[in-house]
Amino acid sequence: MKKIAILGSTGSIGTQALEVVREQPEHFQVELLTCNGKVDLLIEQALEFKPNAVVIGDASKLDAVKNALFPKGVKVFAGVEALEQSVAMADIDVVLTALVGYAGLRPTLAAIEAGKAIALANKETLVVAGELVTKAASAKGVNIYPVDSEHSAIFQCMAGEWHNPIEKIVLTASGGPFRGRTRAELAAVTKAQALKHPNWNMGAKITVDSASLMNKGLEAIEAKWLFNLKREQIEIVVHPQSIIHSIVQFADGSMKAQMGLPGHEAADTIRARLSGSPSNEVAALRLRQVQCADLRTT
Repeated sequence: MKKIAILGSTGSIGTQALEVVREQPEHFQVELLTCNGKVDLLIEQALEFKPNAVVIGDASKLDAVKNALFPKGVKVFAGVEALEQSVAMADIDVVLTALVGYAGLRPTLAAIEAGKAIALANKETLVVAGELVTKAASAKGVNIYPVDSEHSAIFQCMAGEWHNPIEKIVLTASGGPFRGRTRAELAAVTKAQALKHPNWNMGAKITVDSASLMNKGLEAIEAKWLFNLKREQIEIVVHPQSIIHSIVQFADGSMKAQMGLPGHEAADTIRARLSGSPSNEVAALRLRQVQCADLRTT
């Protein structure tokens, strides 16, 4: 059984991770849950999954969370320092970092220093400090497992290819809700339109970043550090169907693509990274669906 910490348990990735725990309680024990300010949901999660401790970022809500959880035997802490100390708890095997923005950097480094395996869903950690994080992980012998669908796809494609170096990787982008719009049309788009992604249901920040394609730039930086690549080894193409999640071209000229239906990636990747146990309920990709998949460089 894996004992896990979920940093950002009230967000999109965090709630999906807890759904995996709910589906497979024989594989997981939740040791730590954290959030910034959604304390009502955090309390609800803690009452269900009974972690050893919870940490909240907003210290003004500490008393409310303590009153709800301390009588149930759940330790309650607040603040960045408490979060850094909590990820080092001896019973934790894997830390899923799903915080928004660079808030994930310090606790990720603290978890690496404590020798915890990292399931990384917080790309900004590598965007702002990729060299620092990867050097720390290498020094401590800590594995960083990517949770983002594109990077997880690359990770899967590398299986069995350890003696066949990567020539380049291809990250796919759906193009978001504004694909094909002219510059003039883009000048009039709204936040509400940006939040309606055609293929994914994600948190607000990453959805807006996807609409502007900024997210793909962040993913390119993340891929550089995760897989030790040069800039010229990373290509980005538009793939509206979101069936091909990434492609890896190897030194021998061969290419591997990881494919699957859009919408399941986060939970499936979390399940694989935390337990290695696949779900039997995921809809399978059929070959006829691949026939309509296209890739565009512009």
